[in-house]
Amino acid sequence: MSGETDLLAIFDALTVSRRPGSFVFASVAGTAATGAGVEAVVTEREGTTVVAAKEVADGHGWVYEFEAAWLTIEVHSALAAVGLTAAVSTALALAGIACNVIAGRFHDHLLVPVDDADRAMACVGALRS
Repeated sequence: MSGETDLLAIFDALTVSRRPGSFVFASVAGTAATGAGVEAVVTEREGTTVVAAKEVADGHGWVYEFEAAWLTIEVHSALAAVGLTAAVSTALALAGIACNVIAGRFHDHLLVPVDDADRAMACVGALRS
């Protein structure tokens, strides 16, 4: 099943949901990146970053600085779609909301400050045509 590439069609179908809980970014070593409760992994030259539920990070004693709400754009957008990330990040930036984007095969995911989650959902929802 291919994702949608037409930006207007994406905006027509745009909805956003929030995963329960809070999530954090932490640098980890070795096999910790594949353990239970790890939601995303990014390997960089400086090390491995995981996104995990706050409770999981606390349980492992992982150090983090940013506590986020995890929002999912509930449109199956194609990885080659042009403009969705730009539109979303612009709307959030204009509202003064920090955002870290993770693209999955089926959806884009936004990690925003927990205290800004409701405003972020409203900003993204306002993009719907």
